[in-house]
Amino acid sequence: MTFLALAENSIQLVPDGTLILHIALILVMVSILNAIFFKPIGRILSNREACTGGRSQQAHEIMQRVGEKLSNYERSLREARVEGYRLLEQERALSMRQRQLSLDAARESINRLVNKEKGEILEQSADARRTLEQEARRVAYQIGTQILGRPVGNGTSPSLQL
Repeated sequence: MTFLALAENSIQLVPDGTLILHIALILVMVSILNAIFFKPIGRILSNREACTGGRSQQAHEIMQRVGEKLSNYERSLREARVEGYRLLEQERALSMRQRQLSLDAARESINRLVNKEKGEILEQSADARRTLEQEARRVAYQIGTQILGRPVGNGTSPSLQL
């Protein structure tokens, strides 16, 4: 009962003919608000989104081009570095070949000079041996002649014999 007593003091909505009028007024207000307020705001927001989205897309494209150019630059830099190293290695190899040829020529020249000098030394030593041998025979002949008081051997001088 107390519940019914409290319900008597409150406003009670009874569905009657005014309900249709209220629904019609709400629909008219929604259509007016759509035409005057929500559609222009929607257009403004969509334009803003198109502008910022377009700018964002442009920025993305620019960043993509920058990335491509950077990768091209780095690739060309690597290629140039490789080419530089290749040229440097080629020049080093050429220099080493020239150095080796120069060393080979110097060795050959030194070998020829050493062989020539060896030949001259052998020739000089042979001459010295012959001279010493002749001198030794002559001195021996003189000593033998002086000690014995007569010519030694067959009477000929050893300087004439070889």
